[in-house]
Amino acid sequence: MNLKTNKKMNILITNDDGIDTPGLRKLAEAAGRFGSVWVIAPDGQRSARSHCFTWKESVRVWQHDFPVEGVTAYACDAMPADCVRLGVLTLLPQKPDFVFAGINTGYNISHDIQYSATLGAVMEARLWGIPAIAFSQGNVAFQDVVDRYLSEVMEECMNRPLDPGQVWNINFPCCELADCKGIQWDVRVSDDRYYMDSYKEEETSDGTRAFRLVADRIWKGTEGTDLAAVIDNYIAVGKVTNIG
Repeated sequence: MNLKTNKKMNILITNDDGIDTPGLRKLAEAAGRFGSVWVIAPDGQRSARSHCFTWKESVRVWQHDFPVEGVTAYACDAMPADCVRLGVLTLLPQKPDFVFAGINTGYNISHDIQYSATLGAVMEARLWGIPAIAFSQGNVAFQDVVDRYLSEVMEECMNRPLDPGQVWNINFPCCELADCKGIQWDVRVSDDRYYMDSYKEEETSDGTRAFRLVADRIWKGTEGTDLAAVIDNYIAVGKVTNIG
């Protein structure tokens, strides 16, 4: 959809970190430049839930006091993909022109994409034929890069076409603004060895065994990938393909 037509957009925004997070607020503020914004987001943390949605159970939804003027917001007790479905099928007055998810805390690159509920939300949007963009940042301590480039990269992605089943995936690097090298477009999803995860056993008192995941990463990526881009202090922008 070409923004040069000056058509007022209807934009639905969700996330997987919860409705009260600063990243969601920042994304809604930036999206307000382009039209009317609705927020439907989980009432708490739902990371690593992938494309999971609620089946054979009720989803509770309630209006939420959101700190961005003009935004209609709802919280729900379900998953990010549920939020998109609720917006598209029930809560919004009409089908949205775009769906955004984020701004997620922590990268959604390489193998993380398989598990990301941020990506699950935009994949759900694409199943309904809606252009969608996922936004993530490596570390919330580095806000200047997001502040400088968010609106620019958002508008550019909204103006670039997507094939059926494709979504945009944007990751902001962990660096100061002076060290950011700009935007690297059309990065591909890295298939480099990225995980070095393990499990640590914890003590229990009931005779069962408990294990907690210890996440670790290998910060080395092949040139042209999302992993290599953020390591080299670029904003990584690429397309991820789901079923059409």
